[in-house]
Amino acid sequence: MPQNKDLKRLVRARMRKTGEAYTAARAHIIKKPKSKTVSTSVRARTAKIDYAALAGTSDATIKAKTGCNWERWVGALDYLGAMEMPHRDIATLVHKRYKIDGWWAQTVTVGYERIKGLRARGQRRDGTYEANKSRTFDVPVTKLFEAWTDAKLRDRWLNGESVKIRTATAPKSMRIGWSDGSIIAVGFTPKGKSRSSVALGHTKLPDKETADRIKQYWSDRLDALGEVLNR
Repeated sequence: MPQNKDLKRLVRARMRKTGEAYTAARAHIIKKPKSKTVSTSVRARTAKIDYAALAGTSDATIKAKTGCNWERWVGALDYLGAMEMPHRDIATLVHKRYKIDGWWAQTVTVGYERIKGLRARGQRRDGTYEANKSRTFDVPVTKLFEAWTDAKLRDRWLNGESVKIRTATAPKSMRIGWSDGSIIAVGFTPKGKSRSSVALGHTKLPDKETADRIKQYWSDRLDALGEVLNR
């Protein structure tokens, strides 16, 4: 609020400029400016996007494994035109340009596609679905890998399901062909000398209902795997 003399000077200056009476000019000078309000639509546009929720992997996890959080990945991939690329090209870009291992390159790619609305949760770019599951066991990664590659050992926890190992890189990854034509991509990660984890993606599933059922199936099978490994 101006001091009294300053106020009068401002009022008289306005009177000379506008021809207003003293009272009207004074009222205009001392009135409080209206606060600016932000419309609901503007607030919605400027609200921070929860990238982690859309991607399905937390910021803490993706940063720990790749060095960047989701906001930085989205910015980088948008800049490189990934929005217009097929899935394989995005994964290759992440792997080669940023030196991210195959499993986490896939995680970044899938997360980016979910954030950009290119696929639903559990859905692939070709419209099919996938079921993902992971588990950590108190065994070395070589023993965990063997439980998947050794047919007799595998039958003990997979209930004799007929599968075909298409490719395998010990003790890191493998691709398995399922009896119905679907594919399982499996990755193995050491977590010290006596602890390791397995993460799988069962792909080419026809719909979300099948994906949900297969996800529960793999949860049960990994429970059985844990029992076999602990014997």
